[in-house]
Amino acid sequence: MTEAETAGDHDEAHQGALGTRLNWLRAAVLGANDGIVSTAGLVVGVAGATDDRSALLTAGLAGLLAGSMSMAAGEYVSVSTQRDSEKAALAQERRELREEPEAELEELSGLLEDRGLSAEVAREAAQQLTDRDALRAHARVELGIDPDELANPWHAAGASFLAFTAGALLPLLAIVLPPSSVRLYVTVTSVLAALALTGWGSARLGSAPVRAAVLRNMGGGAVAMGVTYLAGSLLGAAGV
Repeated sequence: MTEAETAGDHDEAHQGALGTRLNWLRAAVLGANDGIVSTAGLVVGVAGATDDRSALLTAGLAGLLAGSMSMAAGEYVSVSTQRDSEKAALAQERRELREEPEAELEELSGLLEDRGLSAEVAREAAQQLTDRDALRAHARVELGIDPDELANPWHAAGASFLAFTAGALLPLLAIVLPPSSVRLYVTVTSVLAALALTGWGSARLGSAPVRAAVLRNMGGGAVAMGVTYLAGSLLGAAGV
């Protein structure tokens, strides 16, 4: 394999690893953001109906546990489906390599040629990759899958659980720790500050405009807290 091809494979591996890390970071930021908004809406809504600390703590903990478990379960199911699809694709590729090796070699050569290699170099590279590890070559070039790094549903579920919990702890602590006279102010202020931070983080990770993302994130959180506080206040006034 030529030096240029080796460098290309090296760059591709680094880009894939970087993409995976960015996806994990983005998921963590979004998970924390969900924890902040959902728990803040819950505890602020309860605060609109009562200033009893134990009621606020109970509601906040219930929301934290329900939300984090729901996020973890949803992520586990989603990534399990992805992993099953990856394994099925690899099984099909393994079968095709066994039954039609020449056709698969031509296919790999064509894929490499589509990436900018000349026909001769693409054919040579395809042959060398096939001789080294045909399944791995087709998995990476054709399917975009690393056979050694299939999606792990347990890792995804754990990461979602931790991210949501980390985000949910902020409004929970902000509503139960301060004195009753300032707890609502402290909660709203800290939640908006945290949403500004997660909005900034998600924008930077996604290479999107920061200002719009921050304002959108803060605005959504403010509306959520406002609606739930109003609902709690009305229910509290009605004696429900």
